[in-house]
Amino acid sequence: MKWGLLIVIVFWSSSFATAQTGEQGKPLVLKDLNGRTIRLSNYKGRVVLINFWATWCAPCRAEIPELIKLQKRYRPKGLRIIGVTYPPQSLREVKRFRQKMKVNYSLAIGTKETKSLFTKSEALPVTVVIDRDGRVRAVIEGILYPDEFDQKIKTLF
Repeated sequence: MKWGLLIVIVFWSSSFATAQTGEQGKPLVLKDLNGRTIRLSNYKGRVVLINFWATWCAPCRAEIPELIKLQKRYRPKGLRIIGVTYPPQSLREVKRFRQKMKVNYSLAIGTKETKSLFTKSEALPVTVVIDRDGRVRAVIEGILYPDEFDQKIKTLF
């Protein structure tokens, strides 16, 4: 009985956790920390990671140095990372965090609605993988590990 309930809970929760892979990327429009517009549609031809995070989230803070390394290493191959804070945080707080961590990719202030374009999950961090054709290829809950990068992202270059 316990196993049956566990299986039902896992399937039920996973149905809320991920967007359909293969879907065309959502019409995402954000403002970066300097007020410039970020449009997902402008990244056609690039592999895009949209990473939902928060300054108070310990796993998010642990993941950011690796994202910085990935952006530096794979940018010439077409990788673009967009960090989207969620839930919304103050612009000043995020700018201070960016400077402290030396983030080398675009950051934007997000909302619950922004995140819900890709997932209903409340987990953080969440990384949405979008291929060069603008299709969602994966929604990864939790820290993006090197083996996941190799399996789900590196193959898109």
